[in-house]
Amino acid sequence: MRKNKRSTNKNDTDYAPPIRKSKSKRKVNPEREYIPPCKFYEPLTDNQEDLGVFYHTHPLVTATGPAGTGKTYTTGMIAARMLVDSKVKRIVLSRPNVPTGRSLGHFPGDINDKLAPWLAPILNVLKEGLGAGNYESMLGTQILIQPIETIRGMSFEDSFVIIDESQNLSIEEIKAITTRIGEGTVMALIGDPKQSDVKRGSDLSRFVEMCNRNDIEVPSIEFDVEDIVRSDICGDLIRMFHKENL
Repeated sequence: MRKNKRSTNKNDTDYAPPIRKSKSKRKVNPEREYIPPCKFYEPLTDNQEDLGVFYHTHPLVTATGPAGTGKTYTTGMIAARMLVDSKVKRIVLSRPNVPTGRSLGHFPGDINDKLAPWLAPILNVLKEGLGAGNYESMLGTQILIQPIETIRGMSFEDSFVIIDESQNLSIEEIKAITTRIGEGTVMALIGDPKQSDVKRGSDLSRFVEMCNRNDIEVPSIEFDVEDIVRSDICGDLIRMFHKENL
C-alpha cells in the first residue's frame, strides 16, 4: 500500500532523493541516479522524502512513528548512499540495552555479536542498500556497532550515527549521546513511542520540545498510520492497535 507519494523535481540539483525500483517504472534523470553498489531507492511518502532531505541538511534528526512506515528503511538507505558517496566515512549503529525478552547475556560472542540480533532490522537495510559483499567487507571497519554504554566520552566525526529504538532512551542517555556529535556527522534518533519497553518512553518527545524552546533546530518527522507502506495487513493491524490504545 502506497500513500501520499510525492513526485520529485528532476531539475533540483541541491538534493537528489535516493531512488528505488518501483512498480511505477518512473524514468529517472541519469544525473540524479546513484551508481552501484548503492541500491536505487525512491521515497514512497512525503514523510520519507522529508526525512531524506533533513539527513542531508541537519546534523540531528528524529523520526518517530509506528512500524511499517519506512523510517528505519529510509534512514538505512540514506546512510548507505552517503557512505558510498563519501559524505560520511562510517556508519555507527546503536540502541538502548533494554531487552523485550532475553537479555544480552543469552547471546553468544562479544558485545557486537550480542547487539547484532537487536540491530538486525537496520543491518538488513544496510546489507540491501550496499550489497551483501560490500556490507560484509565494511562491517567492523566502516559499519560499526557501538553499545550505548560506551558512547560517553566519545566524539563522532564524519559519521552517520543511527540510534534505533530511541523511545527507550532516558533524557540522561539522550544528553550523553547527542553531545557526541562532531564535525561532518549526522545523527538519527528513530523509534516508536507506542512500543516503549520502559516507563520513560516520552523522554524523546521531551528532548524535541526542549530543543524547540531553546531555538535549536532539530527536525522531527512524525510518521503516522497513513504512512504505512509495509503491507495492507500491517496497516490494518496497527490501526486496530492504535484504536484500542495499545
